[in-house]
Amino acid sequence: MSTLTTKQLGDTLASVTLPPVTRLDLIKYAGASGDYNPIHTIDKEAEKAGLPGIIAHGMWTMGNLAKLFTPYYEEGYIETYNIRFRGMVFLDDVITLQAEVKEQSEDKITFDVRARKETGEDVLRGEAVFAVYE
Repeated sequence: MSTLTTKQLGDTLASVTLPPVTRLDLIKYAGASGDYNPIHTIDKEAEKAGLPGIIAHGMWTMGNLAKLFTPYYEEGYIETYNIRFRGMVFLDDVITLQAEVKEQSEDKITFDVRARKETGEDVLRGEAVFAVYE
């Protein structure tokens, strides 16, 4: 069994590749989050805003980062995220989530995290602090 507490600086978590983004994903997220901005669900509204098509909510992408830590929730929890959005996610984009150990102490592990398109473009970068149960 792999545990977070055995990870060393520079070690990575198993990456997670999301299925292609669908309109239904974004409609469901709009309902769950209350973010009904039509650039996320209606093509014509996105185009009126100068976009080539609808874009995923940035927080949809950020929220998916938690999937990197799902195997470790018996060991602790995500205490904080600190991220920057770097690009847009469109329908049919395939996003891969990645995390690398940046710092660690007895009770916390800090990870560099990213969400990357198939093209290699980072759409989100930042860090997540995982607090380990005592």
